[in-house]
Amino acid sequence: MNQPGTGTSPAGRRPAVFLDRDGTLNRQVIRDGRPYPPANLEEFVLFPDVVEACARLAGAGYALVVATNQPDVGRGTQEQSVVDAMHARLRAWVPQIERVEVCYAPGLDRSAPPDRRRKPEPGMLLDAATALGLDLGNSWMVGDRWRDIDCGQRAGVRTVFIEFGYAEELRAPPDFTVKSLAEAAAVILREGGAARLPKDGGSR
Repeated sequence: MNQPGTGTSPAGRRPAVFLDRDGTLNRQVIRDGRPYPPANLEEFVLFPDVVEACARLAGAGYALVVATNQPDVGRGTQEQSVVDAMHARLRAWVPQIERVEVCYAPGLDRSAPPDRRRKPEPGMLLDAATALGLDLGNSWMVGDRWRDIDCGQRAGVRTVFIEFGYAEELRAPPDFTVKSLAEAAAVILREGGAARLPKDGGSR
């Protein structure tokens, strides 16, 4: 695996920026200091800096992949059709997003083995890397919760934590801590630079 952040990709593989959804791209619902996903399309609103930040990252050659746990579907308290509609709207607003990975596992049974795709497990990132031919060694994970940071570290990518002061603690230290996706994009572009592909590696 390449040293993270070198800005080069082996064999034409592209680096990616993996993005959590709630609290990273769209506004989360905060109750008692803890974040929750929007319940309906009316509540599904992007942060104002998201469109520009994603355009900057994609313009620098990074593949953009959303990786989101949506356990309320598995628990039966949210309709999958509503989540699908949110993601359709998200991709219309941010067309640079190439893939949306979703885990619906409820994650309530602590006696059962963890679902490999449910963050903090890295399965969604690994599956996207296989599907899109991504270079994890030069990739990043951006999120607002400990699960995002642990997931990124388990997948071998660098991590950027968006700090909202939730009533929960990180389990592992992120590589960088910021206040918004715009700040995260600035860190990635500063530390990782443009995703320079070999001449035969395809267009950005």
